[in-house]
Amino acid sequence: MKPVQVDSRVLSLAAQVTESPDLDVPVLLLKIKDILTSAPPGSKESQKIKQDLYYYDLVQYCLLVLKQDYTRVLGGWVTAAQIAEILSLSCVGLEVREEPEEFCNKLLPSAVDNLLFLDRRLQLRCSRSIKDEDRREFLHCFRTVTDAICWLCGGHVQLTNNVLQNGHFLQLLMTDDVEISTGMMSVLQNILRINRGVLLQVAEKTMHGILDELVYKLSSTINPVIGSTAIKLLLLVAESDARLVTTLTTRYKGLSTLLSKQWTGKGFDRNLDQLLDLLGLENCRADETQRLHRAVCIIQAAWRGFQTRKRLKQLPKAVTTLQKNFRAKREQELQSLRKQKEEESLRQQLQLQRQRAMRLFHERQLTLLEIVHAGQVDKHMHEMEEKSALTIQRHWRAFRTRRNFLQQKQSLKEYKMAVVIQKAVLKFLEKQKKRKAYSLWKPPKALSDEQRLSLQEKVKDYIKLHPASEMSEEMSKELHQQAQAKLAQYLMKRSLDRKAQQHREALLAQVHTHVDQLMSAPSLAEATVEDLNVYMSRSVPVVAKAKQSHYTMLKYTQWPWWKKLGEEFLDDEGVSEDLLCAEVGTLFIGGTKS
Repeated sequence: MKPVQVDSRVLSLAAQVTESPDLDVPVLLLKIKDILTSAPPGSKESQKIKQDLYYYDLVQYCLLVLKQDYTRVLGGWVTAAQIAEILSLSCVGLEVREEPEEFCNKLLPSAVDNLLFLDRRLQLRCSRSIKDEDRREFLHCFRTVTDAICWLCGGHVQLTNNVLQNGHFLQLLMTDDVEISTGMMSVLQNILRINRGVLLQVAEKTMHGILDELVYKLSSTINPVIGSTAIKLLLLVAESDARLVTTLTTRYKGLSTLLSKQWTGKGFDRNLDQLLDLLGLENCRADETQRLHRAVCIIQAAWRGFQTRKRLKQLPKAVTTLQKNFRAKREQELQSLRKQKEEESLRQQLQLQRQRAMRLFHERQLTLLEIVHAGQVDKHMHEMEEKSALTIQRHWRAFRTRRNFLQQKQSLKEYKMAVVIQKAVLKFLEKQKKRKAYSLWKPPKALSDEQRLSLQEKVKDYIKLHPASEMSEEMSKELHQQAQAKLAQYLMKRSLDRKAQQHREALLAQVHTHVDQLMSAPSLAEATVEDLNVYMSRSVPVVAKAKQSHYTMLKYTQWPWWKKLGEEFLDDEGVSEDLLCAEVGTLFIGGTKS
């Protein structure tokens, strides 16, 4: 929907553009700049003019005419550069209320593509131009278009990805022309300032291509302008994200050496030193990571070697087990083959025996038929049939009896088990009856209702004759206080007893420790300074008492025999009471002061 109140200049310009031929359209579109500059930037009037230009498709016309050949257009390539500037001014600050997705997703990316395509055409004409005036004109137009790209990216940050992923941008950055490459590096510098994380958002191939070109420029040229711009760009890249510093150090191993040798003292040492510091810090981290990686590899190699050696040690056991299993399986197969052969031979023998028995039976019958009289043949045959029937019945009854026995074997076993359990239960019950018969205690007989009523009346009569004494409130309080006092006295006494018990246990532990130390003490010839430190006390009274005892014993050993008859040597001399009273409450256990 178009705005209601539209600027008359926009309406007239739109009418002229639609009616004019294609070659005159770019010149007519230059009037848009006057319309935009007539209103203060950022004001409502400027916003209104931009919306009118967009709704009347003048911005779209500016986008389309950028791809024309401006050799036959009035003003030439200067007109193209001015239209590029007009396009960036119209798009920055424009708020599209209807179908904003089309503006953001179609028009703005197309504008970036067309501006870079125009920059590429200007770069090619600048490199082919022979006259200095033409070269300066193309360079001026190129800078104008690059400024328009920077302005457009500043207003729409999402376009930075489109600029870096565009193929023309990388081609322009890879040119050998100093001014063109410097201009494109300045564009990249502005993009990085606008969006610091843009290199991580683009494809890895694109990021590596840009970094490769910057490092190549530093290594292949000695121009200080290109070197300064490239170092500033690498510093911005390194400061934007730590992952990019890691990429620089891992992908370009000798970058720090190249920068320090080739670009030191060129007038931009401050930026160079900052970049070298970042790369050096990352190199230190990389070295530490590599050291840890090597350590991990060594640990893994040692562990895998240990596992391999362990498996090799267990290999003979595994081989032995495998051979054992194989031989057992082979023995099983051989046994099964033997069993099959034995069964086959037994079957053949049985078959032969049956054939022989049948042959003998038939021969016997023939001999009998020859011997027996013709009149007694029927009688003989009848007797033979009866014997055969009796034999068959005997064998069948034996088979049936064996089968029934096998079926009844489990039930017979269960019957025997039940008989054994019943015998044990009956024996146990008989013992219980005997115990009850011989027990002296007999359970009381149950009371009848009359006896229960008489007992209740007796209890009531006794309660009436002997009523319980009642206690006053003062007596109960006094009794409560006495109980509380006795309880507190008991608790205090119990805490004192516990402390005394703990003290006795500590002294006993100390005595046991000292006894163990004395029992395990080395001889004087084997004693060392560390052994002496174990038996030295840190308590002043103990040390003073030990010294006094030692001096007294030495004095006693020097006395004559007649003086040792008494106990004068046991008198305490030379020890002050202050030393003896010091640290009386301390406890020395195991050579430590506690």
